[in-house]
Amino acid sequence: MEIKVLGPGCPKCDQTVNLVKEALAEAGVEATVEKVTDVMEIAGYGVFGTPAVVIDGEVKSVGKIPAKDNIKSWIAG
Repeated sequence: MEIKVLGPGCPKCDQTVNLVKEALAEAGVEATVEKVTDVMEIAGYGVFGTPAVVIDGEVKSVGKIPAKDNIKSWIAG
């Protein structure tokens, strides 16, 4: 599983990265977590609000910090 957190490096983006890592640890799921700060790469996903979460190429959340329970449901499915 590959998870990308898209954002310029703002505090909300950092918080989202931490939530994703916590959710993975609590769910016992292994995944690669990558922080993407390149504006052109972010735009390539059609995302214009950050932070955004992309799991295996599918955009799951845009423009907000997702709840940990939501992240867990995304990685479980």
